[in-house]
Amino acid sequence: MGRHSSQYGGLAASYISISARPGSAAEHAVARKSAKYSSVPSSHIFQPLALETLSPIDTTGITLFSKLGRRLTDVSGDPHETSYLFQRVSLAVQRYSSVAFRGTFSVPTELD
Repeated sequence: MGRHSSQYGGLAASYISISARPGSAAEHAVARKSAKYSSVPSSHIFQPLALETLSPIDTTGITLFSKLGRRLTDVSGDPHETSYLFQRVSLAVQRYSSVAFRGTFSVPTELD
């Protein structure tokens, strides 16, 4: 295990310096994605998103979800649409993390 593994619950040591501030790993991921897809034609809209399992959404993601929430409110009339959207995104991240975590275990077969 890395030198920081006990302090950070076994998270990859390579991201410890990037993750020193909440949300900084997400911001770093957005910057990498933006550079990777910089050649996307201007006829398309590219919106990078980064969601951290243990911390917040990147700032551009918050802006995007806030705009979407306001538009949903305009259509539905429910002033809570933005909150609902953030809750749905949070649940999706938690479900994905659960599936990924369960995938790390081997399943015994009849041959074992």
